[in-house]
Amino acid sequence: MSRRLFQALASLIFLSSVAFGQGIIIPDDCHRCPPRPPIPRPHPLPRVLKVKSINISAKIDSQVATTRVEQVFENDTPYRLEGTFFFPIPETASITGFALYDGDKRMSAEVVERNKARQTYNDIVRRMIDPGLLEYAGKDLFQANIFPIEPRSTRKIDLTYTQVLKNEGGTVSYRYELGTGRRLMPQPVREIAASVEISSGIDLKNVYSPSHKISVTRDGERRARLSFEEKGPDAQKDFQLYYSLSEKEFGLSLLTNREPGKDGYFLMLISPKTGISEQSRLAKDVVFVFDTSGSMSGEKIDKAKAALRFGVESLSERDRFNIISFSGEEHLMKSSLVEAARDAKQEARTFIDRLQAEGGTNINDSLVAALRQFKETSRPAMIVFLTDGLPTVGTTDIKQINKNVADANRASVRIFSFGVGYDVNTMLLDRLSTENRGATDYIEPNEDLEVKVSNFFAKVNYPVLSDLKIDLGGVEADLMYPRSLPDLFKGSQLAIVGRYKNSMNAASVRLTGKVGGREQTFTFAGQVFPSEKTDNPFLPRLWATRRVGYLLEQIRLNGENRELIDEVVALGTRFGIVTPYTSFLVTDDMKDVARDRAPGRARVLGAFSERAAAPSGESAVLQSRAEKELKQSDSVVMFDQYLTGVRTVEGKTFMLKDGVWIDTEFKENDARPRVTLKFGSDEFFSLLGKEPAIAEYFALGQKVIVVFKGKVYQ
Repeated sequence: MSRRLFQALASLIFLSSVAFGQGIIIPDDCHRCPPRPPIPRPHPLPRVLKVKSINISAKIDSQVATTRVEQVFENDTPYRLEGTFFFPIPETASITGFALYDGDKRMSAEVVERNKARQTYNDIVRRMIDPGLLEYAGKDLFQANIFPIEPRSTRKIDLTYTQVLKNEGGTVSYRYELGTGRRLMPQPVREIAASVEISSGIDLKNVYSPSHKISVTRDGERRARLSFEEKGPDAQKDFQLYYSLSEKEFGLSLLTNREPGKDGYFLMLISPKTGISEQSRLAKDVVFVFDTSGSMSGEKIDKAKAALRFGVESLSERDRFNIISFSGEEHLMKSSLVEAARDAKQEARTFIDRLQAEGGTNINDSLVAALRQFKETSRPAMIVFLTDGLPTVGTTDIKQINKNVADANRASVRIFSFGVGYDVNTMLLDRLSTENRGATDYIEPNEDLEVKVSNFFAKVNYPVLSDLKIDLGGVEADLMYPRSLPDLFKGSQLAIVGRYKNSMNAASVRLTGKVGGREQTFTFAGQVFPSEKTDNPFLPRLWATRRVGYLLEQIRLNGENRELIDEVVALGTRFGIVTPYTSFLVTDDMKDVARDRAPGRARVLGAFSERAAAPSGESAVLQSRAEKELKQSDSVVMFDQYLTGVRTVEGKTFMLKDGVWIDTEFKENDARPRVTLKFGSDEFFSLLGKEPAIAEYFALGQKVIVVFKGKVYQ
């Protein structure tokens, strides 16, 4: 591995005390200030004041959203300042509250009418010739003039606005422009928190954010609360939220994006009702396959046994289960599956207490023995396989083990694998899960095994629909991910990403699956796959992220293939995605920190700086986890925060070459009409007035090449 690249990528989560704000205060040069006592000012003035923290709270009631934002600004200069506060207002919103605080003391501020605010801002943009300011150009702005801002002090701004949210095909969207202003900030914001409460007169189904990892808590069918705290690169993006309304047993949300004359992209979200009673819970069959080889000794086996106890205790009385421990040979708790009654659970606790770590690792025979336990296919069936090592006893050839498992799995049993530590064969575990419609998770030495397994059982305890198939009703779609649809559980949400070629205004999408062994079909009529749609610009990048994750997994499991590598390179370059086959520069200020800390996503992505040849070891585990993160991503992975020379703006990726930010869609021999503009000229601002959306791209710098509405602007 290139240690320099790995360390730089690895530092990112440590540096993630960063987030970026979106209301700004621009210090005034006071050539237009009203008469006031003269005050000394720093030279030059800071572009904008630092933002210490942002707190967002929103309440959405029947599509009416009330958003309250608190921002704390800091004047870290030794001078008293005055400034102008600008806040971008959503088009349909109205300001319902504004307050300015010095500590707990409320202060007065001069609020300016909306049209005058926009004109004032445009004047500042022309005067300062600062590309970063263009992020606010063309937006409706709230303005307040603030005086004084004492040296070494803070000012808190508390602003509330109300808007009616758009409902399109049963899917409601909410957006908070958290990313706006990120290029202006002298330093990153250190704290950001957000919470959203949703209440509706119609059942809530899918709750989804493509921009942030959100925590969702449900309160019945019609209320939900979600939150996130950002101290990482994702905070540099606008917060986007979608939720769907439906009284049906399953809810479906469809989001699309398509440029004229090109393939379209779609995201389909499917989720079941949340109110599933204990009586209606589907009974399942579970066999725990538990590694007790010598390498599991000490604290490792104690934690693994605690996780196994949790798994047994979480079973419903109508579930059936068994435990197979293995080292050189397998040991069964019972000869066949037993109902998870109180006596059986007590026997399981005794069996677990007696487990000791000794001997070799016979993976093949233990899995084949586990598969023999499943005699019928009407119930959801799964194996939970936990191991910390490589096959050392019996059949040890990886391909043969996979073949033997495939031959023995006649009941469509899902295999969920947990690899403990780095001495596991990732190719074996990943292929076992992929080919048997399960999943693999890896527990590194510093991670809590019990927490990982507990979270898994909390997810799979309530099966709802298995053996899923989707029919798009005449829509010509390809390259849909996930390739094999997983089972649906209570509280889970299936996100399908794909490409489509034709357009349909009223497609009937059919979801088919098994409930208690019986096949059922659910139809969602009137789904629109348009020929053109500019909304949801994140979708092509989300699709590319999943596609790259899938291709990398195929390359790792089946060997390098020139055609697949070329596609990875093309997608990685087009969308700025880090892979073992694409190289980008890493920001210099991350390198020193990386020597000391390398947690979280950055360590995982850092594995992409080399191509792990060995199937086991730390690098192999990290690379497998990185592929999984891409392949299963529900939110857009923002690699550009890890790199210099790569930026993503409104779905487009730009690369810095010879001081010019170049849209990756642009080619040197591009035949599209070219428009050349001088930054800050009358023609430049005239274009911004006609096409305000292009300002986001020009905010990158004074030299930009962007493909926009069939033309190349330079």
